[in-house]
Amino acid sequence: MRERQEGITLYSILKRAMDFVGALCGLIIISPIILLAAICIKWEDPTGPVFFYQTRVGKNERLFRMYKLRSMYTDAEERLKELLDQNEIRGAMFKMKDDPRVTKVGKFLRKTSLDELPQLFNVLRGEMSLVGPRPPLTREVAEYTEHDKKRLAVTPGCTGLWQVSGRSTLSFKEMVDLDLQYIEKRCLLFDVRILFRTFRAVIASRDAF
Repeated sequence: MRERQEGITLYSILKRAMDFVGALCGLIIISPIILLAAICIKWEDPTGPVFFYQTRVGKNERLFRMYKLRSMYTDAEERLKELLDQNEIRGAMFKMKDDPRVTKVGKFLRKTSLDELPQLFNVLRGEMSLVGPRPPLTREVAEYTEHDKKRLAVTPGCTGLWQVSGRSTLSFKEMVDLDLQYIEKRCLLFDVRILFRTFRAVIASRDAF
């Protein structure tokens, strides 16, 4: 038991170091892409902001602001109630393939996952990791069972096992099962493998909406 705890502590230290260096290098490399995306977002919808944030639930149910490039119209949150009955995923999560709230530029950003790039700032701040369960919304956690809440035991990530195992095609239950599988098996090598599989999935733009 003691050896396992020491192993988890060492893993946490090394993971945080990998997260910080990876996020810092990533932000430097992708800054031109973020700038170009910002121009496109403003070109389509000049009145709205470039960046968008949501309150998300992190490790041990701690709340934080998660940043994204805006891919929806500015009234997206207000229009959500009208679309809840068209949810295409069963469980405590909302997904809709042809979501009318998404802008034209936003569809491309989501298809290529470019809208997720600002989350590297969250990684630098320690609120997120490069790899881990995706951070849910507070309204989603309100519907969680005690079993579902087990996925909140670790720092949430920019990508995770469920993203490279089907992304938007998976059910909520399958997502939770994959997150718990990741938590049980997590190690640096597993994290690196998930990152490489993420790059391949993004390049293929597979199963994303």
